Amino acid sequence: MPEAPEMQALAERLDAVAGGARLDGLQPLSFSAQKTVAPDPAGLLGRVVAGVGRRGKYLVWSFVPTGGEGDGRRLLVHLSQGGRVDIEDPPRTTRPRNGVLRLVLDGRPSVLVKEFGTERKAAWWVLVEGDDGPLARLGPEATSAEFAELVRTGDDRRRVHTILRDQRTVAGMGRGYTDDALHRARLSPYASLASLTPDEREGLLAAIEAVLADGLAVERRRRGGLPAKPGDHWVVHGRTGQDCPTCGDTLARVSYESHEVTYCPRCQTGGRILADRRLSRLLK
Repeated sequence: MPEAPEMQALAERLDAVAGGARLDGLQPLSFSAQKTVAPDPAGLLGRVVAGVGRRGKYLVWSFVPTGGEGDGRRLLVHLSQGGRVDIEDPPRTTRPRNGVLRLVLDGRPSVLVKEFGTERKAAWWVLVEGDDGPLARLGPEATSAEFAELVRTGDDRRRVHTILRDQRTVAGMGRGYTDDALHRARLSPYASLASLTPDEREGLLAAIEAVLADGLAVERRRRGGLPAKPGDHWVVHGRTGQDCPTCGDTLARVSYESHEVTYCPRCQTGGRILADRRLSRLLK
């Protein structure tokens, strides 16, 4: 799933394409992806794109009426696991396979949101001022002072890996940057926040900031929309069986029904192999 660095860089590219343009068309291409009917999405037509930003893993499109003051209307887009974005230059009118939503801009390329796979969880909302929709449930950003305070003083007994993936606790991170941050901080995926020493907490914050900054630097070198396989620069995530880039040991994993956790036994768990639940079930 695209995480904060991918979404931030994508928002910047979309802002460069769409900022200041009039929205001439909003074409829903998937019934299940539209999460709001009021206000009427057609009310965005003719408005000017004031900017494209990001909150957590959401793209936030802001609009103002042509020649007038804004009323706070926004378009949110969440790509979920399989959502991707194409910048269509020249603009297209055909109905694409796996399309979710197309934005048609006056004199600019069109923007197509599409979705791979079968889950169909990509979604979009139109919100009025005062209604934050799904943004209201998000925690602080991972690099914010608010989250840093939570890490330094919190006594949450959940695993840090779980906390970093919980969008209600901290917004924008997922499996990829969580695996990489814990590897960089040399912390076990099973470590709880409450168990960390002050030095380990500071190391975790530094690691989070570093992996997100590194990821953003890579993502800002991309052009166009969002490619089919984001996260190709992750250091350990998704690289089970390969050599650890720090110590050379073989990277291991813990498998769950919906995701995997990748870690280095030597760097993170003192050489101990964590139980792989999928393998444990096979051995029963």
